[in-house]
Amino acid sequence: MEKEDLVAIANTEMPFGKYQGRRLIDLPEPYLLWFARKGEFPQGRLGELMSITLAIKIEGLEGLITPLKR
Repeated sequence: MEKEDLVAIANTEMPFGKYQGRRLIDLPEPYLLWFARKGEFPQGRLGELMSITLAIKIEGLEGLITPLKR
């Protein structure tokens, strides 16, 4: 996990779906778990960031991200 990943998670908006427009860190954990269970995070950078976001939420580390929001 790199600092730029954390900054991106804090500021990248979900580009599609039910939670379109929400920052990745603000996505509900059950939504991220749904992607993980399906084994189908989106391809590329978005999928990587969503996977890291899920790990952060599972570990209860959202407090690391809050100060990085712009």
